[in-house]
Amino acid sequence: MVLRMALQATAPRPQARMLQFNPRGAPVAHVFPSRCGHMRTTYELSNHNQTTTWSECIAFYLELARRFPQVFHFEQVGLSDAGVPIHAGVVSADGVFEREQIKQEGRTVFFNNNGIHPGEPEGIDVCMAIVRDLCFEPARLAALGKTVLLFIPIYNVDGSLNRADSSRVNQDGPEQFGFRGNGRHLDLNRDFIKCDSLNAKLFNQLLTSWDPDVMVDTHTSNGADYPYTMTLIHTQADKLGSGLGPFLRNIMLPYIFAQMKDRGWPACPYVNPIEDSPDHGIAEFLEVPRFSTGFAALHHVIGFMPETHMLKPFAERYASMRALLDVTMAFTVTHGDEIKRLRAAAREQALHQTHWAVSWKMDRSNPSTFRFKGYAAKRRPSVLGNYLRLFYDRNEPWERDIAYYSHFVEDVVVRAPKAYVVPQAWREVIDRLQWNGVEMTRIETPSTVQVQYYHIEAVTSRPGAYEGHMFHDDVKLEQRSCMAALKVGDYSIPLKQANARYAVETLEPQAHDSFFRWGFFDSILERKETFSDYVFEDLALELLRDEPQLNMQFEQWKSANPELVSNQDQVLHFIFDNCARYAEAEWRRYPVLSVV
Repeated sequence: MVLRMALQATAPRPQARMLQFNPRGAPVAHVFPSRCGHMRTTYELSNHNQTTTWSECIAFYLELARRFPQVFHFEQVGLSDAGVPIHAGVVSADGVFEREQIKQEGRTVFFNNNGIHPGEPEGIDVCMAIVRDLCFEPARLAALGKTVLLFIPIYNVDGSLNRADSSRVNQDGPEQFGFRGNGRHLDLNRDFIKCDSLNAKLFNQLLTSWDPDVMVDTHTSNGADYPYTMTLIHTQADKLGSGLGPFLRNIMLPYIFAQMKDRGWPACPYVNPIEDSPDHGIAEFLEVPRFSTGFAALHHVIGFMPETHMLKPFAERYASMRALLDVTMAFTVTHGDEIKRLRAAAREQALHQTHWAVSWKMDRSNPSTFRFKGYAAKRRPSVLGNYLRLFYDRNEPWERDIAYYSHFVEDVVVRAPKAYVVPQAWREVIDRLQWNGVEMTRIETPSTVQVQYYHIEAVTSRPGAYEGHMFHDDVKLEQRSCMAALKVGDYSIPLKQANARYAVETLEPQAHDSFFRWGFFDSILERKETFSDYVFEDLALELLRDEPQLNMQFEQWKSANPELVSNQDQVLHFIFDNCARYAEAEWRRYPVLSVV
């Protein structure tokens, strides 16, 4: 098969003409110039300062799939919120494309996601060239071995069609590019857990079903100025845990950085200054599950988010992204068996884990160092206002060791219950658990069992909407116990399962990106009944007389808040909210139960 493909690849080809499709499916003629049989991308045909359009990109891959059916499979896998097709492709050296066969044979899967932010497009163009080269170059294809390349050419297809040259304020090229927001004006790199978009639903299902071993999600960065073209976010090693974390930190990352240097593209960790410039040190990015790499970690997938520097020319960003993808894929091919073994061990550990860290914080007491190349950070008076502005002086480069805060420690740890019970009323939560392969059974026989549940004491929310939600930054909980009636149709989620981590980090309210923090349970934060003040004045006196505990709380409240005692609404609501007679059991009661 490889020999036959080699003969096919070396035969000169004329220009290929095929139908290109616009978002609504209307065909448009498109020509792919060929040279020595190699189809060239929009980037290569231009002055290296143009990126492909959505229709050019899809037509390019369809033509490749037509020419190389034994190497490359490409198809539509879903629709965006705006009704635009989303595609995915698979490259296999021996023509095996079926997901179940790939999983049964224990093959390594390398997953590349592109265009989540279409204004950061170099990954889109690089992926086209990589797939093209694998199809046309037998040696490169053979080097894949049994590893399979899975990719999404453009994830945010809605944003890719919203093209302009002005949405990326500081970016150096290309001439036109897409927009960060999708058809619902969502940033899809904040949507992986909450899944407001059809894109995110598709991504959840695709990653769960394909179960890739390594993922690279391509981006362009903003921020400080420095000489590096490529910076790299990776799954935080402490949070990844088990054997995967040390493997990533001690073996995979040093290899990637060394290879990037050898290829002429020295890279550094994502430049996340602990103050206003890198001089004082940088910190690893705590990529919580709203982001692609943090989401991948819930499935024990090693994730990378390469961030090329937007102040560098597009051609340089493209070349460094090509190097990064080549290096990371080559490492995955070589070490695929070891990565799969470590991932299997992580899943086995999840079966027996009794405690889970659901929140992490940076360890400021234990920084390492990184040899960093930077520019002098200076300040000068602004011509716009009466303040000093920051600028970087490229005439004063420097190189020295800076503090690198790369270790994170557990902040909140919860004891794993035997199982969670999610009432069937919370359909949105159940859907997302199912999309992510969480094992659950529907209760068929009513029963009464001892459970624990959370009472929401207080929440602190962001003052404005965040990606379509009122996000809760902080939550104060009280854990309580009771006997609860489990209803027919509710869902029981045992924690002795490989996907326990996803369940724990979404159902425990204090987790970084829990469903509670994203507002899926906001209705429990509202009382459903209230009172008329002129009637409740008399009832309040009865309550204070009949409930000694309430009377004591009220006296303490008055002492602590003397300025509120003259406010009738505050006084009556304190009594109403804290009395036993008119308590609403469901108010502030988190509905997910923990069976212990």
